[in-house]
Amino acid sequence: MTSMSTLPFGRPLTRADLEQLPDDGHRYELIDGSLIVSPSPRHGHQTMVGNLYVLLRAACPVDLQVILAPFAVALADDTEMQPDLLVAPRAQFTDKELPGPPLLAVEVLSPSTRRVDLLLKRDRLQSAGVPSYWLVDPETLTVTVLELEEGTYREVAVVGSDEVVEVRRPFSVRIEPARLLD
Repeated sequence: MTSMSTLPFGRPLTRADLEQLPDDGHRYELIDGSLIVSPSPRHGHQTMVGNLYVLLRAACPVDLQVILAPFAVALADDTEMQPDLLVAPRAQFTDKELPGPPLLAVEVLSPSTRRVDLLLKRDRLQSAGVPSYWLVDPETLTVTVLELEEGTYREVAVVGSDEVVEVRRPFSVRIEPARLLD
């Protein structure tokens, strides 16, 4: 196992530097050269991710694929993210990563990642041109659907616990936040 002290200091990190990090159950992501380390998620988080995966997988057209984290999305030499869920054309995946922006990135908020997901990831995904970004909040049982319009994310829906939204991008799917905890 490689020690964290082997990471370079005094310069932004690169995706190559990530390969030196241990496989220790943490999620290591890189945003504009800065390392983001997240602990293992909680039960409620994983329940929502799993249920959302099943929902998306059932509605997904055959030319697209839904992938669960951890799976690398390479946006630049200094940026590699692992959204909780992502959707992209099947043909674009390699065995190791998605080399470029997905059609959809989904993050289920956690106390340890909330600010990163709401601010850093949102900004970086927006600048990478990811057409859709969903934020799922287990505390408030809400789903926020953001879609890229003229280079900026716009909220196209914010739905609460017992509400239902039909999202059209990247494909049509109905989401009811309360059902994500079943």
